[in-house]
Amino acid sequence: MHEHHHAHGGEGMSRVEQRRRLAWTLAMAAAYMVAEVLGGLWTGSLALLADAGHMLSDVAALALSLFALWLAERPAPAARTFGYRRIEILAALANGSALVVVAVFILLEAWERSAAPPEVLGLPMLAIATGGLLVNVVGLLLLHGGRDQSLNLRGAWLHLLSDALGSVGAMTAGLCIYAFGWTLADPIASALIALLVLWSAWSLLRETADVLLESAPPHLDVADISEALCAMPGVASVHDLHVWTITSGMVSLSCHVTADANPSPAELLGRLQEVLRTRFSIEHVTIQIEPDGFEESVEVC
Repeated sequence: MHEHHHAHGGEGMSRVEQRRRLAWTLAMAAAYMVAEVLGGLWTGSLALLADAGHMLSDVAALALSLFALWLAERPAPAARTFGYRRIEILAALANGSALVVVAVFILLEAWERSAAPPEVLGLPMLAIATGGLLVNVVGLLLLHGGRDQSLNLRGAWLHLLSDALGSVGAMTAGLCIYAFGWTLADPIASALIALLVLWSAWSLLRETADVLLESAPPHLDVADISEALCAMPGVASVHDLHVWTITSGMVSLSCHVTADANPSPAELLGRLQEVLRTRFSIEHVTIQIEPDGFEESVEVC
């Protein structure tokens, strides 16, 4: 006997609200990216151009995240039994990969400039970087409420966070150049921005890889789940237990349960679902009940 229980919803920011906030953040980031490119060319600052390059990756990431949110809600053909929900994970993977490319480019350019730092207009650089920080802070506030609900949204949020920190680096470099004429501060700030970008990328790519490899979510212990199921009255053994993430906030579980004669299969299924829902917050469940002695069973508890 099989039982499927579905609950794809969740508390927090709705999909419509996520899309609205992403759209606003995208518009602001795109507008200020142009300003930073022009400012970087005017002032001669690599840190500003690096920050603009990072903001370009922000714009691409936000646009991809927005598209993924839209596509995830589209009706799917019968062959795609989970719909397009994992598109969000693929978007997060693309965002993380883009962060790595941007960081490597910035590091290479900073290394070349460190040998002979060019003249940079410190005060305009400081002013433009400050404006970039303000734009990123507004974007972070807009997306903050949904970053724990979706890896896709978290990827966009991390882009903005590392860009905000990059703006702080560019501001610091601009202040050093304006106050002390220390032009080496520009490539140093650029390298620090690149390292921040790599840190963001590593965190995002690691989580995305776990989802694509269908690893158990980090907050769940498969051994604890198995013990909890085995401890239920009427359960002789549990095997073929799998726990994985379909997309952010959607955990699935499947297992085979070898059952005694009592209680009835329907009653046992209800109890198993209840313990999975209340103790582990797993609601998308598939359980196969097998009679004791079923020859394909492999007892593990």
